[in-house]
Amino acid sequence: MQSLGLLIVILVGGVMLSFGSPVFLTRINIENLLFSSTIIAVMAIGQAFVILVAGIDLSVGAVLALSSVLGVVLATQFGLPVIIAALLALGVGAGIGLLNGLAVTKLRLPALIATLAMMSVTRGVAYLISDGRNIAPVPSIYIEIQSLRIFGIPFVIIFTAMVALLAHFVLTRTRFGREIFATGGNAVAARLAGIKTDRVVLIAYVISGAAAALGGLMITARLEAGAATAGFGYELIVISAVVIGGVSLFGGEGKITGVLLGVILLGLVQNAVNLLNVPPNYDYIVSGAVIAAAAALDVYRRSYVETGLRKRTMLIRREKSQNRTARE
Repeated sequence: MQSLGLLIVILVGGVMLSFGSPVFLTRINIENLLFSSTIIAVMAIGQAFVILVAGIDLSVGAVLALSSVLGVVLATQFGLPVIIAALLALGVGAGIGLLNGLAVTKLRLPALIATLAMMSVTRGVAYLISDGRNIAPVPSIYIEIQSLRIFGIPFVIIFTAMVALLAHFVLTRTRFGREIFATGGNAVAARLAGIKTDRVVLIAYVISGAAAALGGLMITARLEAGAATAGFGYELIVISAVVIGGVSLFGGEGKITGVLLGVILLGLVQNAVNLLNVPPNYDYIVSGAVIAAAAALDVYRRSYVETGLRKRTMLIRREKSQNRTARE
């Protein structure tokens, strides 16, 4: 129902925007909207795994920047094959996620503090490697992939859809997916049921780090440069998309389809800002207001709506039981 509500909001917003700008419903604009949302979508999918286990990862923007720099530096300055350089950048992102997970599970640091510290360290390393400048030119394969189309659709959009399908499959059709929801829903109960909750949390952070690093390679292709300045503020946008998409900040509840709808909604807001010539600084105000509203809705739903539904269910079951007893 929440995903349906998001879809309705997106459709209504699209209709309103079509009246405000005749450009909105053109194929080029819709394609640009989806294309510009791909990096945030990939990062949001990784972030969703962390939030599903009741964690949070603030280092994703910095990991994106470090991955962007490494992917270019290793290939152009160290002479590594582009594929090897890209895989090493992804490995570094996963390694940073591993460190985040260890800090949370072994050192018992609050996820907010652990990932905030890692954000600062990672961004600093990116600046050290790049000397604070954009590194260009990039290997030609980045530009080729960026411009590649399949059946007229940009490959980047198709690739993002494939990542989403894989994540959806993992969460809905695998044992690990069930362990993710169990750990986020009630870690103590999950542990008593035999689930290694620390391992689940650890893997979730690794997935988030790898997804952020993948976003770094994607933004390298888009900017045609390795940029240590890339990804500033992305952590807020990514968390906004995940929470708007119905993934509970308390963990244990959410869907990848909802996350994608949250990304599209934020992309729609950005698109509206561009088409209607609204000052770009309003983006931050809107994003902050939206995530606050989504978090408040999540708290309200858990505190009041779900409690009321449980009470109603219990009353219905009690009434059915009494009727059955009376008939007997």
